[in-house]
Amino acid sequence: MLKTDGLTLHYGGSQILRGVSIEAVTGEVTCVMGTNGVGKTSLLKAISGTHPRSGGSVELDGEVLGKLPAHVLARKGIGYVPQGRDIFPLLTVRENLETAYACLPKSAHKVPEEIFELFPVLKEMQGRRGGDLSGGQQQQLAIGRAMITRPKLLLLDEPTEGIQPNIIQQIGRVIEYLRDQNDMAILLVEQYFEFAYGLADRFVVMKRGEVSMTGLKSELAKDDLKGAVSV
Repeated sequence: MLKTDGLTLHYGGSQILRGVSIEAVTGEVTCVMGTNGVGKTSLLKAISGTHPRSGGSVELDGEVLGKLPAHVLARKGIGYVPQGRDIFPLLTVRENLETAYACLPKSAHKVPEEIFELFPVLKEMQGRRGGDLSGGQQQQLAIGRAMITRPKLLLLDEPTEGIQPNIIQQIGRVIEYLRDQNDMAILLVEQYFEFAYGLADRFVVMKRGEVSMTGLKSELAKDDLKGAVSV
């Protein structure tokens, strides 16, 4: 379970996050929504350590995490699939997956067959370079790479962006599968409303770097939620 309390983040002299406090529960999908520029990606960067937070605290499964670099937080169980995917274009699919080994003890240096069962295209294309894959295939590769680290918390930033509809459906099924394993919390940033609404157990709506609405899906009227994320 993830808890943040009063997270702040700055880029130079500009404050982007303003006291963000959220929870993401193990066995649930928590979706962060809002218009462009409200701080959704910055929130994931602050949690993952890819951009240092200015203040506030992050707690994962009861452990308070200091202002640690991204590779240390990855070893502590934070898996991050960034917007843009960050695939190594000159490495093969197999080599891209194996970069996740850096977060694991040597005894765990293997690609679980589960990855190839969820994403069969990755098994077929193990020898292809990452840069030769389509956007949808790269997204599958990025999620598979994060899964290898066995995260307690999986951060997904706009996984449907620029992806063809059949791959969007497959990614949705994988997210549902991972949630149902009940061993990780999933924090999803997503603009595609119907995709997010179909997956999420709870929502966090952001405006101007702050949380403006939060609650379980069962507590929030769909029309109210849709209105809140579109203005």
